Amino acid sequence: MRRTVWLPVALAAGLLVLGVGGWIAWQNVRGGSFTDEFPVDRGALSATGRNPYFVLEPGYQLAYEGGTERLVITVLEATEPVDGVVTRVVEERETVGGTLVEVSRNFFAIDPRTLDVYYFGEDVDDYANGQVVGHQGSWRSGVGGARFGLMMPGEPSAGAKYHQEVAPGVAQDRAEIISTTDTVQTPVGTLTAVVTVQETSPLEPLTSAAKQYAPGIGMVRDGGLALVRYGPAG
Repeated sequence: MRRTVWLPVALAAGLLVLGVGGWIAWQNVRGGSFTDEFPVDRGALSATGRNPYFVLEPGYQLAYEGGTERLVITVLEATEPVDGVVTRVVEERETVGGTLVEVSRNFFAIDPRTLDVYYFGEDVDDYANGQVVGHQGSWRSGVGGARFGLMMPGEPSAGAKYHQEVAPGVAQDRAEIISTTDTVQTPVGTLTAVVTVQETSPLEPLTSAAKQYAPGIGMVRDGGLALVRYGPAG
């Protein structure tokens, strides 16, 4: 996932997410830590589906702009087997001043029962002067001790805290849901019932990033980037 919009903030106290009976039960338990294990039936996970705040349907695309930066996220037709699960490939393509700086292929799967969306890793290409110069942040569940994380619960609850990435020393993004009732102004209109998520990482303990998700759309703000278009790729 993108890591270029991190801004210094104080880390917040939060609530705990608990896994029960093979699916995630979101409970408000104060003083808890970030959940990093998710007892799900991998055989039941699907590469296609729709969470109220996260769309995994091939051809769906979101575009964002902020200053000279542009980000395009596309749900590809491609799937990828990762850690015994067939995952959907979601491409993120980032440019600054019209110059390509990063392309990542992210691997997701959704539980059709709970609509929880899980994150199984990413392949990252960093660019400079039109050439690939690195792969910082690449990881896959099942490789090098990495495990899949939770990207977005099917029923977000304010205070829920969970790991999105569980790749020690490489990628350890984690999320806390701050609100599920925000109203946000964007170039595509005024959006309500928006979920605000604060992302942190123990690899960068003094930094944080805010992202916001609107029902029926997906992510609408990512730091200084705002949604300018969504729908079928065009």
